[in-house]
Amino acid sequence: MKIKIQNKFPISNFQFPIGRNGVHCGKAIANAFTLVEMLLVVMIIGILAVADINGGIKSALGAYEVDNGFYPKSLQDLLVQPANAKNWHGPYLDKLPTDPWGNPYIYYYPGKHSANSYDLLSTGPSGKEGNEDNIVSWAK
Repeated sequence: MKIKIQNKFPISNFQFPIGRNGVHCGKAIANAFTLVEMLLVVMIIGILAVADINGGIKSALGAYEVDNGFYPKSLQDLLVQPANAKNWHGPYLDKLPTDPWGNPYIYYYPGKHSANSYDLLSTGPSGKEGNEDNIVSWAK
């Protein structure tokens, strides 16, 4: 008696995913992020930091200055009334924000770059002040 084995899934039907230039690539490579996708994500995160610096925090600092005639000594003054702010109508923020990388924003008053105003910055992905990846309020 002869037994005939029939292969229901012939190996000749298996195909690897096709990558760029018609070269076959493995599944792990096909599912990886491209450089363009990674750059896009970093750019979006940077835009969020700029929106905080030029949006929400800037508005809160402006409202504090209108009410009191001067900018706060620290960002904490936006949450809790300092003794020298007699016309304080805060809190101006619900909580102290962190940048998209989880680092606190750095605030200087008077500013090092804006003598009659303030400097506000995010240290960016490096988390270190003074690097090229910092996002700052004084840059145009």
